[in-house]
Amino acid sequence: MVNNNSKQIFVSENQSSHNLNNNNNHLSMSAELSENHLLIIEDDQGRKERPLNNPVYTIGRDKKCDIRLVSQFVSRHHATLVRLPRKSNTPGFYYRIVDGDPKGKPSSNGLMINGRKTAAHDLKNEDEIIFGPHVRAIYYLLKNSQPTEQTDASEYDITLINPGMTEEDEG
Repeated sequence: MVNNNSKQIFVSENQSSHNLNNNNNHLSMSAELSENHLLIIEDDQGRKERPLNNPVYTIGRDKKCDIRLVSQFVSRHHATLVRLPRKSNTPGFYYRIVDGDPKGKPSSNGLMINGRKTAAHDLKNEDEIIFGPHVRAIYYLLKNSQPTEQTDASEYDITLINPGMTEEDEG
């Protein structure tokens, strides 16, 4: 039996279930500040940017989904995104995308990640997720770095000139 602060979802390729207790899914403030997770979504309504901060997201055509995709080719509950802690002593977390709803029921069309059909995938920077024709998302893991000193942007202003454009025509 799962208590009220937990969600049971299927997160592995062999469809075994895991309990995600929201109380134990806390991260240190430094880990949260050092990286940002972003999903760029393209569907029938255009392009949308979605920062990822929550432990679980449902993705699909249904209006109740956390990330709604607008297309007749997308299942009502197409996929689930799950935030998981990194292994070993590495701070931070990663997201796993799993085909289907949180109860383990797969979508009709499945998922393609980087051109390969898969039931589940641990997302890496610039992974492309295909939900159906003309419906895709790209996952970005953005690492933040604190600059050590203030610099003037004009210091990096560079004009590139094609050498062929500067030679005068001799003839």
